[in-house]
Amino acid sequence: MSLPLFPALAGADGEAVRIGGAPQGGVGDVVLTWDGLREAAGRYAAEVSAGDRVAVWAVPSPETVAGIVGVLCAGGTVLPLNARLGERERRHVLADAAPRALIAPAGAELPADVAALARLEGTSDAAALADDAPADAPAFVIYTSGTTGPPKGAVLPRRSVAADLDGLFAAWEWTADDVLVHGLPIFHVHGLCLGLIGPLRLGGRLRHLGAFSTAGAAAALADDATLMFGVPTMYHRLALDAAADPTVAAALRRARLLVSGSAALPVPDHRAIERLTDQRIAERYGMTETLITAAVRASGDRRPGYVGPPVDGVALRLVADDGQVIEADDDETLGEIQVGGPTLFLEYLNRPEATAEVLGEDGWFRTGDLATRSPDGYVRVVGRRATDLIKSGGYKIGAGEIEFALLEHPRVAEVAVVGEPDDDLGERIVAWVVPAGDAPPERELVELVATQLAPHKRPRAVRFVAELPRNEMGKVRKAELRGSG
Repeated sequence: MSLPLFPALAGADGEAVRIGGAPQGGVGDVVLTWDGLREAAGRYAAEVSAGDRVAVWAVPSPETVAGIVGVLCAGGTVLPLNARLGERERRHVLADAAPRALIAPAGAELPADVAALARLEGTSDAAALADDAPADAPAFVIYTSGTTGPPKGAVLPRRSVAADLDGLFAAWEWTADDVLVHGLPIFHVHGLCLGLIGPLRLGGRLRHLGAFSTAGAAAALADDATLMFGVPTMYHRLALDAAADPTVAAALRRARLLVSGSAALPVPDHRAIERLTDQRIAERYGMTETLITAAVRASGDRRPGYVGPPVDGVALRLVADDGQVIEADDDETLGEIQVGGPTLFLEYLNRPEATAEVLGEDGWFRTGDLATRSPDGYVRVVGRRATDLIKSGGYKIGAGEIEFALLEHPRVAEVAVVGEPDDDLGERIVAWVVPAGDAPPERELVELVATQLAPHKRPRAVRFVAELPRNEMGKVRKAELRGSG
């Protein structure tokens, strides 16, 4: 059975996507109309066959938007490439996913291994945008942050994306009349599936800031944007600027809905935004493998620390350590979040053992996140079973890959990477290092990570110790490190 991802594509008109931080009509913005999108996407679709896996250089540009729509309408699979990946990460992704071709903006500066891919230019005669691939056909391969090794490619089918977005349209009362503004990267679920495919599925409008700034967000909200997506770091900065500048507070006050995700929004930022703007931010919760599982409704109670009830159509359960499903909704009983339903991913690409480990025989996805659930169904996420996932600036970062990079330095004998609370980033990355001989300069270690991996994965602090605290099994007790900084 086929499943269109863009049911409004044929009939929508006017502006579809605006890229840049200027107010509407401002100099420097790039505008893609619905007519222009259909034409450009059709040209890319003409160069793609059903089942093709196509890499897209995921920077905010008309080519990126049209290329993604064209590939999906042709029944292909999009592999979004983060332009800031380090060499090792990029090499792993390209080898693992083996894309047939690449779509990138004209004039983009590409690393040699990316530039070596066959290029789709979007210059063919436009094809009809069929948009009728099967529901379980892969739509995206999005790489997760690996906590113990290289990232894994989560394969998301069309039915996952469609089901999740339709649930969020209902939850947030999101319609084609809304204008969404955000400055999120478009290589992961938040900025790509929600922030780009969402408005295009509805036939609505997107204003992408190109790069987030409080001035750009405020200008868009003061103009015609009604809905904003952001991560906690963005809202922290908006709160600071709203306190200093009444025009920023006034712009935020005009929004119909402000949504925060990718990490927990600190209570002080919740309260500051409410105090300054009379807005209460709606939070939501999800993962790459599940898309958005729970969301505070537009008409619901927006209370700090809670991500709302499950999205319509999504099954969520809490499971105790002994494997028993927790029936109590008392806001105290803790269990692991497990997810079922149509929004689940298909598999980890080329990793059947890893897929089986998280899905199990019953088909419920084991998130590793611990939560409670209140009597009204609101979920409160309190932490992870694992200690190696760091949420910094809206990114989910695996400690293991940073540790592997640091261990390549000849004067690093042992290392443990943890996240510590940070008012701006949510968590900052801290590396605890046992040196081999004389300790290397801290800057040298930071630059090593920034060149091997994406720059946002670099440690914000390096602390040298004679030994790492370990348990009787030899495992590093990271909780002790977090408490001793």
